[in-house]
Amino acid sequence: MKAIRYHVRMSGLELTLFYLLAAVLGVVACRLLKLPPMLGYLLVGVVIGPNALELAPDADGVRYLGEFGVVLLMFVIGLEFNLPKLRSMRRHVFGLGLFQVLLTMLLVIAGSLLLAMVLPDLWGMSWQTAVVLSGAVAMSSTALVVKLLSDRLELESEHGKRVMGVLLFQDLAVVPLLVLIPALGSPPEQLFTALGLALLKACVLLGLLLTGGQKLMRWWLTLVARRKSEELFVLNLLLVTLSLAWLTELAGLSLALGAFIAGMLISETEFKHQVETDIRPFHDVLLGLFFISIGMVLDWREVINHWPLVLMLLLLPVLFKLLLVTVLARALGATDGVALRTGLYLAQAGEFGFVLLTLAQNNQLVPASLLNPVLAAMVLSMLATPFIIMGSNSIVMRLVSSEWLQASLQMTRIARQAIDSSEHVIICGYGRCGQNLGRMLNAENIPYIALDLDPDRVRQAANAGESVVFGDAVRLPSLMAAGLARASAVVVTYLDTASALKVLANVRAHAPGVPVIVRTVDDRDLQKLQAAGATEVVPEAIEGSLMLASHALALVGVPMRRVIHLVQAQRDARYKLLRGYFHGADDDTVDEIDQERLSSITLPPALRPGPVLLRDMALGNVAVQVMSLRRSNGTQIPPQEDTPLENGDILVLSGTPEALALAEEMLLRGRSL
Repeated sequence: MKAIRYHVRMSGLELTLFYLLAAVLGVVACRLLKLPPMLGYLLVGVVIGPNALELAPDADGVRYLGEFGVVLLMFVIGLEFNLPKLRSMRRHVFGLGLFQVLLTMLLVIAGSLLLAMVLPDLWGMSWQTAVVLSGAVAMSSTALVVKLLSDRLELESEHGKRVMGVLLFQDLAVVPLLVLIPALGSPPEQLFTALGLALLKACVLLGLLLTGGQKLMRWWLTLVARRKSEELFVLNLLLVTLSLAWLTELAGLSLALGAFIAGMLISETEFKHQVETDIRPFHDVLLGLFFISIGMVLDWREVINHWPLVLMLLLLPVLFKLLLVTVLARALGATDGVALRTGLYLAQAGEFGFVLLTLAQNNQLVPASLLNPVLAAMVLSMLATPFIIMGSNSIVMRLVSSEWLQASLQMTRIARQAIDSSEHVIICGYGRCGQNLGRMLNAENIPYIALDLDPDRVRQAANAGESVVFGDAVRLPSLMAAGLARASAVVVTYLDTASALKVLANVRAHAPGVPVIVRTVDDRDLQKLQAAGATEVVPEAIEGSLMLASHALALVGVPMRRVIHLVQAQRDARYKLLRGYFHGADDDTVDEIDQERLSSITLPPALRPGPVLLRDMALGNVAVQVMSLRRSNGTQIPPQEDTPLENGDILVLSGTPEALALAEEMLLRGRSL
């Protein structure tokens, strides 16, 4: 009891620190278990909340921060809303997505009202509550599913495209629900007036903002960007987002609607990508706190007392959405396997379901006796999602007999293409880079077979006579069918280190003599890929810098033979001079803070008599390499072990930040001995 009373009296700073510590521990635990961080936030909220360990009985502080998380979530959704994206995915967005949301809401409303008539004591509710619940059931978790699709390299697969289309429509469907729910909380005699007024306000506000708002937003952001201050730019983003959220709340609508409009206004400007980068840290952290606040609302005692209801609310919506999405996807042209996979990926509850329930609770639309069982069922469905998706292949293979046939036909097509090939090149990914490689191989009469997961690209390229087939290069059966054992080389042309590592593992295990060339963005993962068995790693950033240097040298008069020699020397040295680079304050991101870099150190006058040689400094003991040495008069000399060091020499060192700090200390100490 003493501990509980102490926590009640926590200051604002102590509460914030406590929530952040709990969030860190929850995310670390989920990372170790390879689960999405969102689940960690939910579980942490349940554990520390007033209904469990009572470590933080007052959730008001984190709830306010969580509201900002919802605002920024809707801002990001608005930022991703653009007509070209909708146009390219219109068949899945306004076909499968539209039918899924409308049919889910209609059937859940009808089922809830029917159940309320049959079991009024267990399921007594108004039609307004049924509408809210139907909206929550219609939502799936964008954050969870997109992360899992990305990790499994399925974003461009047939079921991946359908899943993304449905999720996009669900995100859009939240907007009218955010307008509808506050109006549903009005007294019965004023309900239809409130609904009409809310609709009118939303139309007027959207009309005003979208007709002149975009020009005003572009003008304002351009004005701010010209000040060349990152802090000022981020402050203005927050000011604009929160101001529009406040404006819509003032109009009797919701905070989240204003944030969505702010994102939509910026989405068509040239500042969109910069805004996405700047807002992401705020969005992720505050959204995490929102999920902690949701977990804190959950009362596990109510869940245990009403476990049959919780079980029913878990199983019925999941099975219902699975069946509905599968049937709709099949009716709209998907194969049985693709339709079932789409249903499995979308069966769970989503973060917007929590947003709608929270808004409904604030408007007294959900009875307290029903809130906890519904929240518990939603949390459990999200906890089960990673396991359902990880087992989706086994489920589909077991339930869809034609899936085995489809898989074997795919392997047969690949094998037929490669059956007469030997000493050929297997190209993993047939985008722009893969196609250029294929044409160059063709010009040299070197056979190749390309594997790609984009059916449209495969169809068009195959029709043009190019040797490309639909197949996942990460999967061993696809590589074996492509003639891995007979291949002369494997080339990974897409920029995905996780996928490249899987390809390398398969090649090393089943064809260790076949060389593998991997394309990467930069040299950050170079050592990791080489350790995994890559014969050559081609970092785009380094190759780009070499080409830039060669053009510059040629234009200033260096003979082309000399230019080619210099560039080749750099490649032969495995990019040694370009492996690190000089960092500034804006380079110390989380990804780069421990990366190898360059540092220049000017030597002070030596205090000890006699020459001091470079080897006397023993820099190799701290894993630092001397890249170059320049005398105080500007002369550049090659650094050798027996090179004497002089006053004012400038040494360029390469190493990690920690190693460079130790090396600088050793150099200064060595000069003063």
